[in-house]
Amino acid sequence: MTEEGPAGLDLRSLSGYLGTPVAATLIPGGRSNLTYHLVAGGDDLVLRRPPLGHVLATAHDMGREFRVISALAQTPVPVPQAVRFCPDETVIGAPFYLMQRVEGTVFRSADQTDPLGAGRRRDLAHTMMDTLAALHSVKPDEVGLGDFGRPDGYLARQVKRWSAQLDKSRSRPLPEVDALRDRLAATIPAPTGPGAIVHGDYRLDNLIVAPDGSAIRAVLDWEMATLGDPLADLGLLLTYWDVLGGPAAAGAAGVVSTGLGPRAGFPSGADLIERYVAAGGVDVGPLDWHVALGCFKLAVISEGIYYRYTLGQTVGAGFERFAEMAGPLTAHGLAAIASVEG
Repeated sequence: MTEEGPAGLDLRSLSGYLGTPVAATLIPGGRSNLTYHLVAGGDDLVLRRPPLGHVLATAHDMGREFRVISALAQTPVPVPQAVRFCPDETVIGAPFYLMQRVEGTVFRSADQTDPLGAGRRRDLAHTMMDTLAALHSVKPDEVGLGDFGRPDGYLARQVKRWSAQLDKSRSRPLPEVDALRDRLAATIPAPTGPGAIVHGDYRLDNLIVAPDGSAIRAVLDWEMATLGDPLADLGLLLTYWDVLGGPAAAGAAGVVSTGLGPRAGFPSGADLIERYVAAGGVDVGPLDWHVALGCFKLAVISEGIYYRYTLGQTVGAGFERFAEMAGPLTAHGLAAIASVEG
């Protein structure tokens, strides 16, 4: 820690803002927004702020994250307790928010989950899907999120949004990613219903779990949450689970995903979807288009992170490996979209 604090956090300014001395450490593992553990007076807190530099329009909106976890506090969806949102960029150089720290484990590797055994791994995966079904069952109007997004045209806007972010994050030619974008745009499916609260990046390593895997204590990283088609959450989860967590992607573990999935002894993606439906999730039809969208999104996110790395705007190690991800993600996405095209 420097005198001013870890990278991206000015402790002297933050201490003045909070009116108490602050100690802070960067929480490793995040590849987008930066997350810090704070001890401020007698409070044990977590601070979230956008990444350093190259912040794309509509991305990394701290106010939206703070609003959604505040709204979900009284629902069955476990979230950290929201404490304070600060839109004033002069405090630490960017907007940020504070939440109470939640004790538990973030499972990021098979080394962590192997001791659980097959039965508890299965139970954890099922609880993960129960929680996602609970999120999609929340009525936005009932928790003050009726204006949190526009469900109509959500999937078309997703393709357009991630296409725009790709164009703003280019450091090299990406013809296969461009081809996947064009084929997604030409085959957008009809919406599945009136819209739901969509997390936008739901996966096992965005959850705080009891160390024995018995319960999910908090869902984290709400930066892409909105109102939209819940099948997008399922498609992205299957991309993490079956594509990056499957036997064909062992080399991808630890880059955009921890690689936790069937390769690490967890149930298949099909088992997860069956559990989701049994837990009261939305009707699920073919998910190939949504998996292709998930592959496209992760390819764009990887390129954005790699672009920030080339500009020296990342904090931590291993960011150079994001250059490897566009190829395998795009190949799987193109295979998935081919089944939609007939």
